[in-house]
Amino acid sequence: MLRLVPCLLLLPLLLTGSLRAQEACASVPTYTYCDLAFELNDQEAAAHPNPYTSVTLDVEFRSPRHRTFLMPSFWDGGRRIVVRFTPTGDGQWDYRTNSNIARFEGKLGQIQATASESPGFVRVANVRHFQYTEGMKPHLWMGDTCYLFPFLDMALFRQIADTRAAQKFNHLRGLALGFQEDAAKIFPKPDQPNIDHFKTLDERILYLNQKGITADLILGADQNNLAELFPTWQDRERFIRYVIARYSPMNITWQGVQEFEEYADGRALLKEIGKLLKENDPYDHPRSTHAVTTSAPLFADGWMNYITYQSHSDELGSVEHQLYPAPQVNAEFAYENSGAGASHDHHVDTDTFRKRLWNASMNGQYPTYGNTGTYGGRKFPVEAKYLDSPGAKQMTAWYDFFSASRHWDLEPYFDVDGGRVLALESVEYLVYIEKPGPVELLVEKKSYDVAWFNPINGEWIREKKDFKGEHFTGQPPTLDHDWVLRVSREGKKEDMLKSYKFEVPRVLLQEPESTPKNVPFEITAPTGDKLNINDTIPFAAKLTKETRASKAMKWLWTAEVSSSLRGYRVIGGGQQGTWKLPSGLAADFPATMHLRLYGLNGVGKLYFLDSIFELRK
Repeated sequence: MLRLVPCLLLLPLLLTGSLRAQEACASVPTYTYCDLAFELNDQEAAAHPNPYTSVTLDVEFRSPRHRTFLMPSFWDGGRRIVVRFTPTGDGQWDYRTNSNIARFEGKLGQIQATASESPGFVRVANVRHFQYTEGMKPHLWMGDTCYLFPFLDMALFRQIADTRAAQKFNHLRGLALGFQEDAAKIFPKPDQPNIDHFKTLDERILYLNQKGITADLILGADQNNLAELFPTWQDRERFIRYVIARYSPMNITWQGVQEFEEYADGRALLKEIGKLLKENDPYDHPRSTHAVTTSAPLFADGWMNYITYQSHSDELGSVEHQLYPAPQVNAEFAYENSGAGASHDHHVDTDTFRKRLWNASMNGQYPTYGNTGTYGGRKFPVEAKYLDSPGAKQMTAWYDFFSASRHWDLEPYFDVDGGRVLALESVEYLVYIEKPGPVELLVEKKSYDVAWFNPINGEWIREKKDFKGEHFTGQPPTLDHDWVLRVSREGKKEDMLKSYKFEVPRVLLQEPESTPKNVPFEITAPTGDKLNINDTIPFAAKLTKETRASKAMKWLWTAEVSSSLRGYRVIGGGQQGTWKLPSGLAADFPATMHLRLYGLNGVGKLYFLDSIFELRK
């Protein structure tokens, strides 16, 4: 696990203008951050009464392999300016300062980095997966949610971090500024940050990192909060540069804002701050944003490199996995209600939670957990007694299961009846059987080990005989709960690990079929050419070519008003039903609405049809 610890490097600025480091921090292990601290003198402080807005200080670091990192500084209260830096390789790092403070300009120095056992930071790899930056080690993302972790009593926070680390969670998602009432205290004005809050946040992210947990930072709360907190682009740019300077040297991911669809112009806002993150974070941490359903409508804007979901829809997960060459993290497929209470539809009992967890996994998504007693929403307090819930234990079982697989190579697989499959063909097939009964699976003709996994308690039941052939049939050990079947060549997996290479095999993306004569369905509702955004609208699709594959179709409906530049919205799943269109779909009326229907058939072939309507209000 990643251990990230700070090393304070105080740089006394003498009257001669020389710049030198204390010998106590001359040697720094890789992936250990150092703070280079600068103090304004009386004259400089008088000229810069608000250093947050007016002091510029960047340090350019050059690695032993001649890679350059440009690190901005952040104001740390009083007269203190800090440049925080984490060396990513061993050897001598040279640096040079650039500043609008004449006394800080053009100073040279070195930091000696020593090798460490840290696997490094998390990054996107192999199209839809993650790895660490060192040693090409795959990263199995398993997250937890505690929105208010920066604000909890320290003892409670540490209890949460300690417990989740012991349960093998390696991500914790939270609001960097809290909800609206908290954010208003942290930034009473756009140019007046409460430094004490950020020092507390430093300490807590550091503690998480020391436990091997990556902090998933949501930079703004829902209901347009970040836009209202920082009303001008200059305010927002200053804030984004500040959090980059302060937190990019730590083990973090960026998760934009909470429920971007609730923002007045969420796409434009995320494009602006996402571009800043992409261009100015020298460590290139993963970037996405929280969403009401999916952040995929923003993927084409180029700043995002993984997709975040708040949905248990198998139609949405299955279809978008075929469309986007990026990892997918489902942050709210469900929250477990283990006794704390439920205030939303996705607050569910443990059995429902577990089934949604495994179905999200079969969509190719990485999971983030939530418990109504610990996630820190507006309705329920955070209480330690819910940390050891049944759902949390089942998350640990999930982690143990996938840790024993080649999870970085797995993709949805469709030659199955009776379950859903992730597979690395000819090596292993993992079948989730939500409704226990007979299962049939087509595999490449080999000899396989066969085992059954109980997702409730993590226990294995292994078949005594190997399976040899290409058509496996079987039935779970019991019919009273869901099961996971593993058909695998364990010896082959061990051999592959001896010559491990992360980038092989590559994932091939399919081209969806949209030629009407080749699409096996048609849109039969809505009819006409005009719709009212306030109406309840019936929708339906009809199969025109009925085959075994088309009868198992998964359906996904989306709508977009291109002129609004807000991206598409998912409006429904299933073959027929009714919609209520999102109120923010269009900025002005009447508008031209682009309706798209996707169909993913039973063998994994993706189709789509388009239709155009005039949208009125």
